[in-house]
Amino acid sequence: MPPVVRFAPSPTGLLHIGGVHTALFNWLHARHEGGQFRLRIENTDTSREVAEATEQIQESLRWLGLDWDGEITFQLDRMERCREEAERLVAEGKAYEDEGAIRIRMPDEGSTGWDDAIRGRIDVPNEKLEDLVAIRADGRPTYNFASPVEDWLDSITLVIRGEDHISNTPKQIRVLEALGAPVPVYAHVGNIFGADGKKLSKRHGAVSVEEFRREGYYAPALLNYLALLGWSYDDRTELFSRDDLVRLFTLDRVGSSPAVFDYDKLRHLNGVYLRALDGDAYAEALLGWLRERGCDWDERLVRRAARLVQDKITTFSEFPGFAGFFFQRVDPDPALLDGSGPLLGAARSALAEVEPFSAERIEETLRALAEREGMKPRQAFQPIRAAVTGSNVSPGLFESIELLGREETLARLDRYGR
Repeated sequence: MPPVVRFAPSPTGLLHIGGVHTALFNWLHARHEGGQFRLRIENTDTSREVAEATEQIQESLRWLGLDWDGEITFQLDRMERCREEAERLVAEGKAYEDEGAIRIRMPDEGSTGWDDAIRGRIDVPNEKLEDLVAIRADGRPTYNFASPVEDWLDSITLVIRGEDHISNTPKQIRVLEALGAPVPVYAHVGNIFGADGKKLSKRHGAVSVEEFRREGYYAPALLNYLALLGWSYDDRTELFSRDDLVRLFTLDRVGSSPAVFDYDKLRHLNGVYLRALDGDAYAEALLGWLRERGCDWDERLVRRAARLVQDKITTFSEFPGFAGFFFQRVDPDPALLDGSGPLLGAARSALAEVEPFSAERIEETLRALAEREGMKPRQAFQPIRAAVTGSNVSPGLFESIELLGREETLARLDRYGR
């Protein structure tokens, strides 16, 4: 039968990249096998913060292209069912009341084990399993009771989750057996660490999907990179489209060792993806990111500037600093203009006569100016670049001047030339 898998985040904040990694592996397996990928929100209240986090989880998954099957389920809606099942177990002698709580009896001898789809056989001595609190004294079910109950209700056949949950698995197996419910297959993927060998956290950099989105990463590139953390198709291939991943992904190629999140490698991969886009698609993606940031720069000018930066930047967040001078004047570091007033005045006079005002004619004019001044082109162009763009690093100088236009270029040179 096609597998039924689930992603069950707790809405306690922004969706962590580790959670998305787990969601991705579940989604890929379901899509590869023609199965179903369910989304379950493990909430226990209805506060405004929980509602906002729940929506953010959904939006993050949508942005990455991870669609789910059927309606989203909520743990809160199943609390009464959990209490009913726990009371049934008490009536059957499989559980007992203890100071207002309900505990499920765990065996004292033997072991509880499973054939992990990633790690192989795992056995845990039953003497290490304490009787499990299923329902707290306040009536709320515990995670280790509610989660397997919901897996049963949702007909989950395979649970793919992080290795942090290995210690929960024998308890949940015993819960399902007590309920008389089928036990799914379990698969535990390795954790994601930072370069220092510790679990990925804010001290390493961005850790939530929203942060990566805000920093200008391209969703298909991030998806591709996450797939490579703990899974590989071969020793060579690193670029995979979403369809490629669905076609090639199998659990037997997922390793059990922790993966290291390399921010530099992600930036490199993101740049590869951005450079591979056709011009119109790149401009649309860039405009989409700028709109999300509340930027109202002229769209026509953004589209024209996009073609000048596509091969130069690796994330969209670099665009404002690299190409913002197209939209507003930027004052350069005075040191970049030191002693260049006469040169800038001459450049202003020369560019005033250029016709047509094209990158080709602008380059010819400025190279001739450098020769007349007895300067090397690079030496002459640097202060001109600083006066026009506000920096010594920018898109192509001649193309930038053409895009700024004659009037604005001359006005900027007038500020510093004499």
